[in-house]
Amino acid sequence: MSPLIRPEATFCKTPFCGDLAALDGGIAVFGAPHGTPYQAGEPSHAAGGAAAVRSALSWYSTGPDKFDFDTMTTVFGGHRVMDCGDAGGDLMDGTKNRNAIRGATKGILLAGAVPILLGGDDSVPIPFIEGYDEYSDALCIVQIDAHIDWRDEVDGVTHGFSSTMRRASEMNHVTSIIQIGARGPGSARQSDLADARDWGVRFFTGRDVHASGVQAAINAVPDGCDVVLSVDVDGLDPSIVPGVILPAFGGLSYQQMLDIIYGLAAKARIVGADFVEYVPEKDPTGTGAQAIARLACNVIASASLRN
Repeated sequence: MSPLIRPEATFCKTPFCGDLAALDGGIAVFGAPHGTPYQAGEPSHAAGGAAAVRSALSWYSTGPDKFDFDTMTTVFGGHRVMDCGDAGGDLMDGTKNRNAIRGATKGILLAGAVPILLGGDDSVPIPFIEGYDEYSDALCIVQIDAHIDWRDEVDGVTHGFSSTMRRASEMNHVTSIIQIGARGPGSARQSDLADARDWGVRFFTGRDVHASGVQAAINAVPDGCDVVLSVDVDGLDPSIVPGVILPAFGGLSYQQMLDIIYGLAAKARIVGADFVEYVPEKDPTGTGAQAIARLACNVIASASLRN
């Protein structure tokens, strides 16, 4: 596994741990600024997302002894949280990037910790989810996204950010996929939607959520299963996270996201999460980064630790 790179600022000022073997449980945050480029040498549009989310809450106290009225416990739910830095990014080599992300994920899981990944674009969850192949043989992916990401390829690239859930569906350890928040146009074709439904994906669109709430989606998650929550932040309404490349109106609210997180924690075991597709250059006030960081804090407080 390639060594992780120390970030300029850690997530919510948590301690840095550059040696995954030294984690010994807890929560491990790491970043992946680059995934699979569609064109060699082209930087990810969301390369600055991890750094922005890490520093978003430095303007007020994030100490773990503070009471959090979202979680109704202390910040991070009493869990020990470390920031392990960034998986190296190579603008010319998507395979190298995927290997680094997959290796970091496996290393964190081997150390008994729960990985929280900050992207980067929506190609980085592919190797992140792959990294669970020796951890769980019945992994449920709960994806929040305005788009379904079921393209087989785009311009010959099969592991880009339009193919994330199709690649996940091909992994033997992924046995169920719940997709929440789809709306508007994207790269998907009708055949992609048909393929996803044939595989067994349960879809809950943005309109479904606003009409009936999130409970139906929570009910679709198998009882007691291992869940990775995969959040493309354009799944949230652009009034909350404006910094995305394709804003889609009618997205999930912050409170609906909390309901999903705590609903999952009550129904299953949250064993990891990723937050991707944040473009800080399109969010000059930084409020989107603050919202993402707060959601990550709630996931951390709700995560299922093994020790």
